[in-house]
Amino acid sequence: MKVDLFDYELPEALIAQQPAARRDASRLLVVHRVDGRTEDRLFSDLPDYLRAGDVLVLNDSRVMKARLLGEKVGTGGRVELFLLRPCGLLWECLARPARRLKAGDRVVFADFLSAVVQEKRDGGFVLARFDAEGDFQDALDRAGHVPLPPYIRRADGAQDAERYQTVYAREAGSAAAPTAGLHFTPELLGRIRGKGVETAFVTLHVGLGTFRPVQAEDVEGHRMHTEAYHVPEEAAQAVNRAKSEGRRVVCVGTTSVRTLESAADSAGAGVRAGWGETDIFLYPGGPNAFRVTDALITNFHLPKSTLLMLVSAFYDREKVLAVYAEAVRKGYRFFSYGDAMFLL
Repeated sequence: MKVDLFDYELPEALIAQQPAARRDASRLLVVHRVDGRTEDRLFSDLPDYLRAGDVLVLNDSRVMKARLLGEKVGTGGRVELFLLRPCGLLWECLARPARRLKAGDRVVFADFLSAVVQEKRDGGFVLARFDAEGDFQDALDRAGHVPLPPYIRRADGAQDAERYQTVYAREAGSAAAPTAGLHFTPELLGRIRGKGVETAFVTLHVGLGTFRPVQAEDVEGHRMHTEAYHVPEEAAQAVNRAKSEGRRVVCVGTTSVRTLESAADSAGAGVRAGWGETDIFLYPGGPNAFRVTDALITNFHLPKSTLLMLVSAFYDREKVLAVYAEAVRKGYRFFSYGDAMFLL
């Protein structure tokens, strides 16, 4: 299947540069998969489409200030390291420009934080060992920058430090936000729980696997980057009870989908609790199936992205692209700070 089949026209004006003034004031395009009917609502109306007994699954990973700007010792050349995931005592990073770096080079980001390149890898990746005064996470919070996507054109992301986090974010580890969750407020979650909906939290630390552009011409030629995930015992039990009793599992975002489908038991007996690593790739006609996910809340994704392919596998490629065309006509806002859709 050609990657170009997942392309679509998007006016630049519809790429959201700022979040909605209030999280749940975003628009919500409700898509009824059974008959193709759509409804234009607000995200605050979400409880109208949830049922008592549903399990709402949310990714509670917290975005790190993963973008570090520094100077290479000896030359003063500007270097950017984008932290992706820990590898033992080292960090895998995307380096820019990678050609300036070799093993042994030291990069200084602040007087309390530096890094030494341990290994240079293909594709602009490096393994680096960080030296920090005191706690590393504290040093990263002080020296790092919020890793906003490149289509959000803002010189300083300081205003995004909390807005580019979900209200339920816990353990830091993501290089990008699980954006479908950005629309929730504590009050909205309270209304949802008051309706008899269970909430279950899983963790997938968003890395390059989620947002890496597809370079291959054919979908089947793309390889996902590995990301770490965790399904707590409590979440696994909630999901497994729902599946055994015929209740819906509603995933918030593609990362929650990828977590549950990665942890799914091959015999169809539910999901397994515990930590794991996944490079699962969900696309139309692919080898992986949706064994757990019954409904999906998600933002509008980039053309030719693996996220759009996942949504197309969950519904139907042509129908999804038709929904996207409808969203464009109606002026919905796209990408990370944009509006949402609910496929039920």
